[in-house]
Amino acid sequence: MRNPRADEIISNELDDNEIYDLCVQTNFWTWSAQTNVQPIAVSHAKGVYFWNIYGKRYLDFNSMVMCVNIGHEDVRVINAMVKQLNDLPFAGPRMATKPRALLGKALKSILPEPLDHFLYTLGGSDANENAIKLARSYTGKFKILARYRSYHGATYGAVALTGDPRRLTWEPSVMMGVVHFLDPYRYRSTFHQHNPNISEEDFAKDYVKHLEEIIMYEGPETIAAIMIETITGTNGIIIPPDGYLQGVRELCERYKIVMICDEVMSGFGRTGEWFAFDHWNVVPDIVTMAKGLTSGYAPLGAIAMRKEIATAFNEKVYQGGLTYNGHAVSLTAAFSVINVMKEDKLVKKAKDKGILLKELLQQMYEKHPCVGDVRSIGLFGVLELVKNRETKEPMSPFNQNNAVMMEFRKFCLDHGLYLIVHWHKILIIPPLIITEEQLMDGFRIIDKALELTDAHIEI
Repeated sequence: MRNPRADEIISNELDDNEIYDLCVQTNFWTWSAQTNVQPIAVSHAKGVYFWNIYGKRYLDFNSMVMCVNIGHEDVRVINAMVKQLNDLPFAGPRMATKPRALLGKALKSILPEPLDHFLYTLGGSDANENAIKLARSYTGKFKILARYRSYHGATYGAVALTGDPRRLTWEPSVMMGVVHFLDPYRYRSTFHQHNPNISEEDFAKDYVKHLEEIIMYEGPETIAAIMIETITGTNGIIIPPDGYLQGVRELCERYKIVMICDEVMSGFGRTGEWFAFDHWNVVPDIVTMAKGLTSGYAPLGAIAMRKEIATAFNEKVYQGGLTYNGHAVSLTAAFSVINVMKEDKLVKKAKDKGILLKELLQQMYEKHPCVGDVRSIGLFGVLELVKNRETKEPMSPFNQNNAVMMEFRKFCLDHGLYLIVHWHKILIIPPLIITEEQLMDGFRIIDKALELTDAHIEI
């Protein structure tokens, strides 16, 4: 039946209440039970802040969705995107365009030299999907090894690679051929519960040995790739010990396995280097990226690969691609973001401000008994809350944001601080442009919120 309003021009004028009400009435919300959603109705944003439609300001301690690395509404990027819209808003994925040429040149300037071919996608999930297709086709092998605490996306293959409960919901209807292994998670190490003082070198060796045991058990002749978040993101900012990444690289070389680093969250200056693997002087075979690639100004993912992987498809067709791969406006946004990051020296600023972040996290640990552990690298940090420091029982059960953690989050929001609570972990992932004063402003609110959480510890 034809809608009688089909030919009616819809006015773009809405009052504040209409914005909120229409969004709630018409939108289907992701990662949510629909009746529980209470969205923030955002009006505008600038720098490290955003405002709701009623004028309330929030300090953004999560870079919106861990992506706005250069800060909100940078006019240099916006102007470049507007110009591209006027010049050429869209060209098909098999067209050569100026934005495609420029971004390739820019990416080559920040990645290790061997990573010199790029496939552009719509975001992080399909970047990871294409990475495993490339690895399987290149090696002729099938299995992919990934870690239990990883998150690689929500599409068919990416959710299978994901180790956390976001995968479990959809099993068994996920991609076959994925084998999971353990993260080098020192605070909750399965192998070292009774040896907490083990050296970093030996700790790294034990987890590399654990991975090698799985490789040998599964058969290296069956394994196409090992995919890891270089630094585990939403599941706890788990920073590998020195020697671990180097050990994974050596295993991949020895057993002819493709090493894939998922830098969707940790890339583009977040950790105080352009990419997290730069901290350990390791060059993966494939790198996936998104989020900070465009700083959230437009949807885009990308895959960087070694030349030998790209040239393997010189005569063999790569069976993959989508209509909007390499969208001109998104490519322009990414090129502009990289230049802004260079011009403003944001990678160095993230490294420098990371020193203060580490100090502030440590202060919270020393002051609040509900804080079991803190970890950070650059502007990538976490507070892990527990009921009891001795037993390390999480403040919220596995795969739940309980009332205690929601009370913490509500206090922060009520006081104008936006951050993400993931089960019993509080993520600290602000824009790289944040100042020392703004960081301290946020932690003053966190400090007060933790006083509420301290009341729930079990002594």
